[in-house]
Amino acid sequence: MNEFLNHLEIKPLDETAVRMMNPLKLAYIGDAVYELYIRTFMISRANKTPHEMNKLALKYVKASSQAQIVRSLQDYLTEEEWDLIKRGRNQKTPTVPKNASLSDYRYATGFETLLGYLHLIGNHVRLSQIISRAIINIENEVSND
Repeated sequence: MNEFLNHLEIKPLDETAVRMMNPLKLAYIGDAVYELYIRTFMISRANKTPHEMNKLALKYVKASSQAQIVRSLQDYLTEEEWDLIKRGRNQKTPTVPKNASLSDYRYATGFETLLGYLHLIGNHVRLSQIISRAIINIENEVSND
């Protein structure tokens, strides 16, 4: 990642700068990071067409699933991580959720804020741990349906 940023002449962000960012900016990048992990998971697990994989991926990326993930991970997350989720959750967003409750939408934004933060500070080990638990959580829910 640093090589990529250097090539584009973008200076890497330090942890303090990332912490001071607007949580919605962190959620913006966190959404993309989570989507990439989920799509990678779909490719590795599903022998399906891209359309079929996209339909499956929706179970993981929809706001209600992300809200469920946050609630299930509450005891696993550090106090600092939970604070980031709360910061993201409490942000006023200009968009109105179409297919989710406002509460779920806000928790999903908080989840994406945490993922964006971990990505930008380069803590990919913790990012992978959290997303792995998220996938396991959703897998358990899907198998119970």
